[in-house]
Parts: sequence; structure tokens; C-alpha cells
Amino acid sequence: MRKIQTGSRYEALMGYSRAVVAGGQVHVSGCSGLPAEGGIGDAATQFALAVEKLGRILAEAGATLADVARTRVYLTDPADWDALVAAHGRAFGAIRPASTMVQVARLIDPRMRVELEADAVLPS
Repeated sequence: MRKIQTGSRYEALMGYSRAVVAGGQVHVSGCSGLPAEGGIGDAATQFALAVEKLGRILAEAGATLADVARTRVYLTDPADWDALVAAHGRAFGAIRPASTMVQVARLIDPRMRVELEADAVLPS
């Protein structure tokens, strides 16, 4: 089993890995998409940034977005559902992973509108 760390202080505090590679699979922890420049962005923008982060993590594991088998999307505002469905389609439409999207009361940082988890299968 290989564990991928990004250096976030929360990885050590909480005792988790950004991703775990095991048994030919990559399990990626939740990715948020707050803009680096400090803005908040709408849900679709946050989702697109989370997908970019996911892509970087998968690359470190030896996979790509095309290897994603499952996504889980957590959204805080059901009014964002249509925008997130479209954003997920732009990112994963050709890949068509199994997917779940659920509304949650809130995410850990109140500026976060969406969080993305994914599982991928390493290419053979």
C-alpha cells in the first residue's frame, strides 16, 4: 500500500492521506476547490478546481481522470445541483464513472460549496 501526502497540515493533525494506492486502485480523499487567490467562486468553479486537484493527485499515483471509476460529490446548496451536474458532465462525460451526489448541511469550511471524492483503477 502506498500513501500520497500533499503536505497539508491537516494530513498530520487528522491522521489521513490525500490518497491511498492499494490493490490496483487509487482512493482519493475529498478535494475542495477554493480558489488559491483567496476568492470563493461559485459551485461550478469550485468543482472545476477540485477536478484539477484530483487530476494532480491521480498523476502522482500513476493514473489520470480517465481511470476514475467512481465519484462522490457533496454539495451544500441544492440550488447548485444543475450547475454541478453540468460541471461533472464536462469533467467526466466521456469517462462516465459511477457517481453519487448528495446535499450536506455544510462542509468544514463555510466557504466551501462542494467537495469531490474519487476512486480510480490504475492502468495495467
